[in-house]
Amino acid sequence: MNDFDLDRFAVIADVHGNADALAAVLADIDALGLRSIFNLGDHVSGPLAPRETLALTMAREGMVSIRGNHDRWVVAGGENMYPSDRFARDELDEGQLAWLAALPATRRIGDVFLCHGTPRDDLEYWLETVTPSGDVVFRGMAEIARAAVGVDAGLALCAHTHLPRRVDLPDGRVILNPGSVGCPGYEDVDPVPHVVQTGTPLASYAVVERRGEAWATSFRQVLYDPTRMAGIARAAGREGWARAVSTGWLRGAPVIPPAR
Repeated sequence: MNDFDLDRFAVIADVHGNADALAAVLADIDALGLRSIFNLGDHVSGPLAPRETLALTMAREGMVSIRGNHDRWVVAGGENMYPSDRFARDELDEGQLAWLAALPATRRIGDVFLCHGTPRDDLEYWLETVTPSGDVVFRGMAEIARAAVGVDAGLALCAHTHLPRRVDLPDGRVILNPGSVGCPGYEDVDPVPHVVQTGTPLASYAVVERRGEAWATSFRQVLYDPTRMAGIARAAGREGWARAVSTGWLRGAPVIPPAR
């Protein structure tokens, strides 16, 4: 990793077993001439193609990966696994599970810090928060900065919410979430039941360029055909996943009234 390019690189996260979305994103990264990729975890959990996804990921040169909360749960196993984690664990071979188990929770490479949720908790949303009524909203700047205490890197990369977002702290540090490569909508129950849905089926990632002491970032939304992944989800009895992968909406797109 001595030749890792810290001046221009891609950031991906939350593939969730969507091998076709990952393949499309990797092709887009290659078309841009990017040699290096930071991968922020949640690689395989989902009723899609976890084995294919890890085959692509493990074979990719120039990629640095960390683990997400679902990677941790897939490795741990047990009787009370979520169905998507169980699906992934049952599909992976021993070598792939060992690779997941060896991933660190965080990494620091040069002036870049990698985590999945926040630096201290892979289950915590860094740039968003959930209201008591279940709305997912922008987290207050004071709370965002508080979670960044102790991170002295100029660029902090996070994931977990699947929502692409950049926040610049007053001291010049940048926090960046690239969005999700393979899962544009999901449900969660912590801290209260809520839904996250991006409203687009496109695969999301980010491109970062170092310009002096500043960071230039851009979000990429990559078109791919989700038909195969949706079919696998439906065959597994997971219609919600099929709908989210196909449309970007977990509970259906909003009804738009006709123009008057």
